[in-house]
Amino acid sequence: MRAFLSLLVLACGLSVASAQTTATVAPLDRDTLLLSVTSDLAAHFNLEGELQLELLRPWSPPKRTATAWTILISEYPAVPAATMMMRYRIVADGEFLAEDSLIVRANLWRDGWVTRQPVANGETFDAASLEVRRVDQFREREVLPATVGDRAYIYTRAVPAGRLLTWRDVARRPLVRKGDLVEVTAASGPLLVTMKALAMQSGAAGDVVTVRNPESRRDFSALVVDENQVKVRF
Repeated sequence: MRAFLSLLVLACGLSVASAQTTATVAPLDRDTLLLSVTSDLAAHFNLEGELQLELLRPWSPPKRTATAWTILISEYPAVPAATMMMRYRIVADGEFLAEDSLIVRANLWRDGWVTRQPVANGETFDAASLEVRRVDQFREREVLPATVGDRAYIYTRAVPAGRLLTWRDVARRPLVRKGDLVEVTAASGPLLVTMKALAMQSGAAGDVVTVRNPESRRDFSALVVDENQVKVRF
């Protein structure tokens, strides 16, 4: 009886393995083509958002079937845009089949900020006072994505209610302002020196600005790290 059960289990295992390796033979369809090209373009251009493509001219699938289809873009567009042309290769079951070109209409859907009420020039950016609207980034390239913006930003001009915010409407809040005295920290290994200097430029956190030693009148570059604080490394 034990030998019979062992043979039965072995037979079932062989049957399951056989079912798992069974592949479906099918023609290449439009959805498979567009899905592959969409994924390839999004990865190639490192696009953020939902990329959607639509063929702009008739397309005929290859007159054969395969268990595995691979679409390889051989010539990419120069830049991602609302209309793109590219060349691609079709590989069927590991065998090169054909090369052709595609022209597509593209949408890149992302969330953008919309003002709920008017904002004033110089006001601190506050996401809680804004709304989110889905926009096509290829047709609204200047729109500020909803992934950008915190209280480190300020408005650079007045914006009325109900308008999409653009990159020109905001800027990072300057921590160093031109003409102000700032504290300079200079580090070289374990040695740490501090001094005062005159800011020759305004800058936000992470910006490199020019500052001037008021005694020697010598200008040098420093990294903005905090309110009226910059750092120099030797």
